[in-house]
Amino acid sequence: MEQDNQTWEGEFILLGLSSDWDMQVSLFVLLLAMYLVTVLGNFLIVLLIRLDSRLHTPMYFFLTNLSLVDVSYATSIVPQLLVHFLAEHKGIPFLSCAAQLFFSLALGGIEFVLLAVMAYDRYVAVCDPLRYSVIMHGGLCTRLALASWVSGSINSFMHTAITFQLPMCTNKYIDHISCEILAVVRLACVDTSSNEVAIVVSSIVLLMTPFFLVLLSYIQIISTILKIRSTQGRRKAFHTCASHLTVVALCYGMAIFTYAQPQSSPSVLQEKLISLFYAILTPMLNPMIYSLQNKEVKRAWKKLLGHFSWLMSKLAPG
Repeated sequence: MEQDNQTWEGEFILLGLSSDWDMQVSLFVLLLAMYLVTVLGNFLIVLLIRLDSRLHTPMYFFLTNLSLVDVSYATSIVPQLLVHFLAEHKGIPFLSCAAQLFFSLALGGIEFVLLAVMAYDRYVAVCDPLRYSVIMHGGLCTRLALASWVSGSINSFMHTAITFQLPMCTNKYIDHISCEILAVVRLACVDTSSNEVAIVVSSIVLLMTPFFLVLLSYIQIISTILKIRSTQGRRKAFHTCASHLTVVALCYGMAIFTYAQPQSSPSVLQEKLISLFYAILTPMLNPMIYSLQNKEVKRAWKKLLGHFSWLMSKLAPG
């Protein structure tokens, strides 16, 4: 027990993606650029929604929450990863590791529930458009968003608490890019079957249940779209959901592949690459997907750029 306490008071060592220096420098440059694009893209989406009154609707209220979750999730993992690419000693203190696990797990859970909430919003918009403003009123939207944040945070707090109570003995090397829950659980020198069961249960509650709710929503949406006689009407209804459906495929696909069955999980390298994909590529792509596929966002961008160009022309000398 004394040896365990020394381990808890010390630090963990993250083995990361590669021990080759040239590879680490290349990854540092690449991921730094992607992280900056992620932060800028999500910040601009939030700013655009804030400035354009036509985007003050439930759909874009939830999109604002999604952008905040994405940039926060990336920030919980990528800066530490970038520092470790250039550092000889790749240690992370116990409290920092626990905090990283808590925030990354909480934000991931929040995103899954939030995507289900956004699917419900699209369901009402397509299947019951005449009552959309009555059903999706401000109070309900706020409660649904709050439920997403609270449920993800509670789940993460529970898992962080039970994970960091496990005796790690002398094993302090985490074979991962971050303090990811499955990688930390593997360090324990006791039977972790109860932890793995808890991970599966929470995956069902916060991952599979929202996923099936999204699936159910889109079955109803597609059924309604197919009943629309007008080709233009079907196209408009489809475009209403296209961006969200693309993001759902990216987020749920990787998470289900990683967490649904920890006993038959992929190789450690695959886990690292999937985690890296989810931490940086998905948050970077989400604002691009909504900007490129959504006509309202495109119009808002053009309007904002038009105002900016007019302002610059007024400020220009002569």
